[in-house]
Amino acid sequence: MVYILWGRTGTLYTGAASNLHRRIREHRKLSASGFAARYDCHKLVYQERLDSMSAALLREKIIKGWTRAKKIALIKSINPEWNDLAQHLPVTENWSQTNRPDGR
Repeated sequence: MVYILWGRTGTLYTGAASNLHRRIREHRKLSASGFAARYDCHKLVYQERLDSMSAALLREKIIKGWTRAKKIALIKSINPEWNDLAQHLPVTENWSQTNRPDGR
């Protein structure tokens, strides 16, 4: 799976995982250090299933090379309202859904 997380500061994080639900839980518990934790990226706004992990890693690399505008267009193509696609998973205490990155 390839996924994009949105942080409350408007930051977008692109990643790949073999078990998306487990990876989202890790991000939300802040057990995953690095970029997503630093920018508080927890809201799953895009996901794409691929045939293999190697295909997912290649797609992740491609998306990471895109402009922010192109990533936003990709997100809007499947999730125009910027809903949390993993809303049933636990969220950190300080998470809020304000200031969508598309300005709405």
